Amino acid sequence: MRGRIQKWGNSLALRIPKSLADEMCMRQNSSIQLMIKEGALVVTPEREPQWRLEELLEKVTEANIHREWETGSAEGDEIW
Repeated sequence: MRGRIQKWGNSLALRIPKSLADEMCMRQNSSIQLMIKEGALVVTPEREPQWRLEELLEKVTEANIHREWETGSAEGDEIW
């Protein structure tokens, strides 16, 4: 597939066709890494970290828990 470099403000821009973006799971504002490898421009999408709730909860300690989450005692007809 061929493309064209175009001016965008003081920079140059490369449009990524939708078919390639879809194949690489890229969307607007996706983060990428750019590098030169053997004289070629290589564009690599940065994958967003995949978090699991269990892993996140394992990192909660008494020292870093947010006190704003303490619910206090029941008021009115609330059942705790």
